[in-house]
Amino acid sequence: MSDPRAFVIGHPIAHSRSPMLHGYWLKHYGIAGSYEKLDVVPEAIPAFFAAFDREGWVGGNVTVPHKLAVIPFLDRIDPAAEAMGAVNTIWREGADLVGGNTDAQGFIGNLDDRAPGWDAGAKRAVVLGAGGAARAAAYGLLGRGFAVTLCNRTLDKAEALAAHFGRGVAAADWAALPALLAQATLLVNATSLGMVHQPPLEIDLTPMPAGGVVYDVVYVPLETELLAAARARGLRPVDGLGMLLHQAVEGFQHWFGTRPEVTAELRALLEADIRAKTPAG
Repeated sequence: MSDPRAFVIGHPIAHSRSPMLHGYWLKHYGIAGSYEKLDVVPEAIPAFFAAFDREGWVGGNVTVPHKLAVIPFLDRIDPAAEAMGAVNTIWREGADLVGGNTDAQGFIGNLDDRAPGWDAGAKRAVVLGAGGAARAAAYGLLGRGFAVTLCNRTLDKAEALAAHFGRGVAAADWAALPALLAQATLLVNATSLGMVHQPPLEIDLTPMPAGGVVYDVVYVPLETELLAAARARGLRPVDGLGMLLHQAVEGFQHWFGTRPEVTAELRALLEADIRAKTPAG
C-alpha cells in the first residue's frame, strides 16, 4: 500500500503555509506520507475529482476560490460545513468522500490557547465583516453561548448572514461600533483590512471595557495596527496565526491517523517564515 497523500488546492496557492505546517507534523510524528500544494484553476475542478482515486488522495484542504465549488463532488458535508456554506477540509469515511469546515474550530482553539478564560464573563462579541471568516467566527461563538453582532460597512450583507444563523446573531451598521464596543467582551476583525497590501482598519478601541479581547484573523503582519492599539489600551490581543494552526488538526488526524499538537515550536517556525517574508513597515 502506498504512503498517504494529502493536498491543499486553491488558485493562487503559492502563499499557502499549510505544506510547512503539515510537513512539520509528518516529520515530528515520523509518518510516511505527503502533503502537496496544488494550483488548480476553477475550470479544472471536475478533472481534479475525476482523477481523485487514481491519484491516491486520502483528502486535503480547500482554499479560495474553491470552498463552494468542491461541494457537488462530495458524497456529503458535515453540519459545520452546512452552517458555514463552505468546505475547507475533505476526507474519506469508508467509500464516502466527506467535506467539513474546521475554521470555527481553528478560531475557537486559537482563543482558548492565546487568551485563556476569554469566555468566562459576559458573552458579547462584535465581529467585523460578513464573509467566510465572519461566518466561522459567528458559528464558533454561538457554540460557546455568545451573543454576536455582525458589523459590516455593507449592512445588507451583515443582515443576510445574521438571518442565516438566526437567534443569537444580530447585524449593525459601522456607525453603531462605539456603542457596541462599550458592551463587548470580544472584538473580532474578520475582514482583510490591516493585512499587508490592504487598507488599514481604522477603529477606536477606547469604548471597550478593561480586560476585553481583540482578535484579528489577519496574521500577515503578525501584529497588525489593531492588535498594537489593543495592547497599548491594556486589552488582550490575539493574532490570526493560531487559527491556521488549530484548523489543521482535524484534517491531519483524518488523513494520517494521528491527532497532532499545536506547539510553541510549530508556531515559532511559522512566525519566523512570516517575519522573513513580510515587508518591513
